[in-house]
Amino acid sequence: MPEKTKASGRASTPPPPSKRPVWLTWLLKAFLWATGIAVAGALSIMFVVAVALAVAYPNLPDISELADYRPKLPLRVFSSEGIQIGEFGEERRNLTPIDTIPKIMKDAVLAAEDARFYSHGGVDYKGVVRAGLANVNRVKSQGASTITMQVARNVYLSSEKTLTRKIYEILLTFKLEHLLSKDQIFEIYLNQIYLGNRAYGFAAASEAYFGKPLKDISIAQAAMLAGLPKAPGANNPVNNPARARGRQLYVIDRMQEAGFINADQAAEARKEELHLRDAQDPNRLHAEYVAETVRQLMYAQYGDTTYTRGLKVYTTLVAADQAAAYRALRKGIMDFERRQIYRGPEKFVTLPTEASELDEAVDDALAEHPDNGDVMSAVVLKASPRELTAIRGNGETLTITGEGLKPAQSGLADKAPPNIKIRRGAVIRVAK
Repeated sequence: MPEKTKASGRASTPPPPSKRPVWLTWLLKAFLWATGIAVAGALSIMFVVAVALAVAYPNLPDISELADYRPKLPLRVFSSEGIQIGEFGEERRNLTPIDTIPKIMKDAVLAAEDARFYSHGGVDYKGVVRAGLANVNRVKSQGASTITMQVARNVYLSSEKTLTRKIYEILLTFKLEHLLSKDQIFEIYLNQIYLGNRAYGFAAASEAYFGKPLKDISIAQAAMLAGLPKAPGANNPVNNPARARGRQLYVIDRMQEAGFINADQAAEARKEELHLRDAQDPNRLHAEYVAETVRQLMYAQYGDTTYTRGLKVYTTLVAADQAAAYRALRKGIMDFERRQIYRGPEKFVTLPTEASELDEAVDDALAEHPDNGDVMSAVVLKASPRELTAIRGNGETLTITGEGLKPAQSGLADKAPPNIKIRRGAVIRVAK
């Protein structure tokens, strides 16, 4: 029987499993920890949002009244021909349906404030990302408030910048988008927003700044008005023409980028010279006492709502007769005044010697001495018995000589009393 032979050498064993690299183990652990933390963070945020919704949503104001939007409208008084002779109320506003607002005005507002208004649901997430990137990269600072968010803020909320108010603003935004159509929201915005110079809404702003109805404005004028909502006090063309111009050019560029106007229209709008309404308006019909009488009668009947319910009162006053009476009375008073001894300047101020500081000093001096029709206020720069130089609030320099000095000759004399003597810094009245 053959013998069993033993295999020479050691029996082969499987190789031990290779160990995982330490760095890979730590990487996996870090990934798992990060994932866990992210999930926990997301769940925490969702929990906080849910609690915030549960607490805040029941406290949101009832916005159903906006479906029948009725803003504050001033009392207006008219002549028999329909010429306005008086307006009383805190807010200067002309309620204008969206269908009657010109397309160029709507396009300018959309370009400046919310170009994607008709495509987002109230919060423009693309706009939020764009604004965030622009601000992080220190490009021109951008906001991300949509038109709907601005309506929510302007109608119902304060201007304080807190997290609580922002949460309410977003919740109100979604509520508005659910209740109202886009056109309804846009119409409220176009009529509600404050645009400086006591004007609320674009129709009132067109009258306040350009003295014309909204339907007649140009692209350049629409761009100027559309640039006001961001900072109506600082950006308006009355208070700061330079900043208003810069904002207007920005809006024109945005209108072209959005495809609302072409390159030729944009170039023409940039070149157009804008003429602002004269605050004194020499052609205005003067019937202040009639308007005040109407105000008193209306207030006796309607109380404080007189100034907010949009009453229009038409009087029997005939504009041509009133204008003739006003001119005759004014001429008689001015003729009488010229026959009197000169009473002296209205005020004395100290003017700076630096030319760069002069404009601000003149503005401050004339702030409480506005023009009265063709009788204008001015500050004397230098004076002698033969010549007087003065500057008006608009920067116009006037030189008066000869016959023009006769009514105030006693104030130009070397021996004139201090309260009568016309000298540098005297606030005087001039007429052309």
